[in-house]
Amino acid sequence: MQIYWTKINKIIEEAPEVKTYLLDCPKDYTWEEGAHIHFALEGFNAGDKPNRSLIRHMSISTLPHENLIGITTRIKEQCSEFKTILRNLEVGNEVAVFKTHSNIPLKREDKNVYLLSSGVGLATFRPLVLNYFERHDNVNQIHSLNIDSSKDFLFTNIFKTAHEKKFTSQFVDNREDFYEEVKNLAADKDGDFYVVGSDEFLVQNIEVLREQGIKPEQIMLDKHESQLPNFF
Repeated sequence: MQIYWTKINKIIEEAPEVKTYLLDCPKDYTWEEGAHIHFALEGFNAGDKPNRSLIRHMSISTLPHENLIGITTRIKEQCSEFKTILRNLEVGNEVAVFKTHSNIPLKREDKNVYLLSSGVGLATFRPLVLNYFERHDNVNQIHSLNIDSSKDFLFTNIFKTAHEKKFTSQFVDNREDFYEEVKNLAADKDGDFYVVGSDEFLVQNIEVLREQGIKPEQIMLDKHESQLPNFF
């Protein structure tokens, strides 16, 4: 396994408590939309065994041609050791990246695609939407639905309705509205539904979708294949 040490190129304050860390992209490093990465802080491999408290699975919120690896995360006032260290890092500090894998690349099967996310989970979908904007083939249209109770909605420059691109974007700030809208979207019995958020959020969405007659094979989760039986 190759570990790449790279530098923080830029830090963007997306919203209160949400930051994007843009990392220099190592030479020849590539990934596909919907990918996640192992993101580690200095000292994680200093001992005999990796210090797992200094490693996180993080979604990549950029595409390779942007030439930066984007990591978007929420850092609350009370947070873990990992987030506390991350909050204090600056441009030029070094971090490690390794083991990239994508569970939810954009399927191109001539269907409507529905992206269901909670809060900062929208970062996982940013590359899928950009990939779709660049190449529309074999996707009928995309609808994004995001719930964020903070009302500080993310990436609104990208997640905005563009009828000419057959893309619609919707933000809500409460669960009742969100799940009511999920039921409406599930009227499309042939659509593909991508869900990103906490495990509890995934379970609730799967329940709503299954009740509306959506089959498991139409529901895509950002989980490794071995984890899927825990949800279906």
